Amino acid sequence: MRRSAGILLPVFSLPSPYGIGSVGREARAFADFLHAAGQSWWQILPVGPTGAGDSPYTSVSTFAGNPLLIDLPDLAERGLLTAEELASARVPEGPIDYAALYASRKTLLRRAFFRIPPEMAAAARSFREGTPWLREYALYQALKSRFGGSAWWEWPDEALRRHEAAAVERWGAELAGEVAYHTCLQYWFFTQWAELKNYVNQLGIRIIGDLPIYVSLDSADVWSERGQFLLDGEGRPAKVAGVPPDYFSEDGQLWGNPLYDWEAQRRDGFGWWIRRVEGAAHLFDAIRIDHFRGLESYWAIPASSETAKTGVWEKGPGMDLLRVLTGWFPQITYIAEDLGILTDAVHDLRNASGLPGMKVLEFAFSGPDNAYLPHHYAPHCICYTGTHDNDTAAGWYAHAGKEERAFAERYLGAAGEEAVVSALLRLGQGSVAELFIAQLQDYLGFGSEARINVPGVAEGNWRWHLCAGQLTEALAADIRALTRTFDRC
Repeated sequence: MRRSAGILLPVFSLPSPYGIGSVGREARAFADFLHAAGQSWWQILPVGPTGAGDSPYTSVSTFAGNPLLIDLPDLAERGLLTAEELASARVPEGPIDYAALYASRKTLLRRAFFRIPPEMAAAARSFREGTPWLREYALYQALKSRFGGSAWWEWPDEALRRHEAAAVERWGAELAGEVAYHTCLQYWFFTQWAELKNYVNQLGIRIIGDLPIYVSLDSADVWSERGQFLLDGEGRPAKVAGVPPDYFSEDGQLWGNPLYDWEAQRRDGFGWWIRRVEGAAHLFDAIRIDHFRGLESYWAIPASSETAKTGVWEKGPGMDLLRVLTGWFPQITYIAEDLGILTDAVHDLRNASGLPGMKVLEFAFSGPDNAYLPHHYAPHCICYTGTHDNDTAAGWYAHAGKEERAFAERYLGAAGEEAVVSALLRLGQGSVAELFIAQLQDYLGFGSEARINVPGVAEGNWRWHLCAGQLTEALAADIRALTRTFDRC
């Protein structure tokens, strides 16, 4: 990875008059902004259908795209929505209201589906035939609708719960219309995404995507491939995923995802992971492997626990998996999200894999021996002001403890919110890290009101998005000048 810079901004946070960012014109406009700002990378969050708490990390599919991110004006231009229907989707600027969006988009997208011309229907069927995961995902969504949104292990047909071929075929035929609808949504999403990625790449910008280490228990992935996970005969886990207490949460984080049956996956050559990364490779130019430390050892928590404190460390797949993924997909740039409670074994795994790790400046100011301070960096790393799980730089400074703030001011040679944020950005840009990534909110100087996520808090996250007019030519020029000063263009 050459010396370069980028900006972290989720697709849902793009400005939009329709309540949430999309993969259409707003995304292309942001790519133009990145180009004007001299940035080489756009880092986003997962773009799958969101699950519990509206989190992109609890998706009902590791492969599918989120229908809420489909560009509505594009559907209108194709004659699938009327001008009046498009106007009805406009909402006042403010935090994303997912509940309202789910209700309104369902109506609009179904109207658009009923109007698709024969050639588009044929193209969607062709897309389904060339997309191995789509048949199962579309049926899963159709079944969720039929059974009132209940989880797959609560469906009334036992053979269907077990994903037996005859039951899957029978229900697929009965719900063919609904399956076709969900197929079409994915066709629209991936068609628009391909156009966006081509546009972004032609500007010389590459996209960093996130690959969550775990998938949701109530997902098309677990329902259709239970053998990949540690589940009992009824499809329920005895242990679930999470992390022990750390700097994000005193009780740890109880994620609740099912754990992988690593031995079964190892026996089949990690085929499920190969298919997973192959899907991600169509979306992204680089992949951040979420919770990299879980590949060395993962925190296994009894499913009955109320907090993550009761877990134990169990051995992960290590280089057996990483060797397969880097070997199968040499064109993909991988980033190891090596945050959390690290051990020598985790550092050894990252070094053996050759992947760059992450350095987060907001974690750096406990004292001069802190490994996140740039004077400790080796070049083969990625420096961040903060990730989507951190506060904004201004919010971090406002809430920092007295000693942490005092040391930060001495190290940065700056005091006061605006000066410290500016100095933090200069520090990251000037570091030896191969890549520097800042949250867009940090360049804008936004406070905690613009925070994306608070780990361990179930509600109220993933709602922030830009307002129209906040991405100015002057801001792009300032970012470009800073980036060029430190030879990152």
